[in-house]
Amino acid sequence: MSDISRRDFINLVKKGLAATGLTALLAPFVAYFYPPSLEEKPSEPVRVARVEDIPAGESLTIPFGRYPAIVIHTEEGLKAYSAVCTHFSCIVKWNSSDNTLYCPCHEGYFEPLQGEVISGPPPLPLEKIPLSIENGEIFIGGAA
Repeated sequence: MSDISRRDFINLVKKGLAATGLTALLAPFVAYFYPPSLEEKPSEPVRVARVEDIPAGESLTIPFGRYPAIVIHTEEGLKAYSAVCTHFSCIVKWNSSDNTLYCPCHEGYFEPLQGEVISGPPPLPLEKIPLSIENGEIFIGGAA
């Protein structure tokens, strides 16, 4: 076994740190040009849960293709929307105490029946997702 000098060890550490730093800088560029191969939206309906799994006044956020969806159980029934805020693509949350969907990033508020903007910076309503119920099972997506 050969001895390694202090200078050689320091140079080896510097090269390792330089390679790590270069990788950290280049990774976002590579990810931009080679995005994940998730489909934008599923072409077939996606099973969410059973109707009784989402009590009235509650919500469920689920993966839906590349972006999440939110299913809420309002007094008027079940509604499904893209969980992506139309302002800066933050994920909206359900506030059961005042029955609104809200974006915690910039305080955008949406009403639950049509996904329309109540207040805040979002320029457009939330995207509606078709919802159907078959044999007590909730499905979203697919044909309306």
